Amino acid sequence: MRDILAQRLRTCRKEKGLTQGQVAIYCDITEKAYQNYELSTREPKLGILIRIAEFYQVSLDYLVGRSDEKELR
Repeated sequence: MRDILAQRLRTCRKEKGLTQGQVAIYCDITEKAYQNYELSTREPKLGILIRIAEFYQVSLDYLVGRSDEKELR
């Protein structure tokens, strides 16, 4: 799951044309913490993962690899 999450976080961020710092500010975490999620060296806590999913407007299942559907239902 960790590698899929890292890849999808990176993809979502790049699709929106954002920096890691911009995402971190919205999610109220440090830029280094977000970098670690994209590098697959750490996994976010559920509350942070929810904020990230809301920010990118995708489902949690998509971010963690349980679905290939980005759309929220």
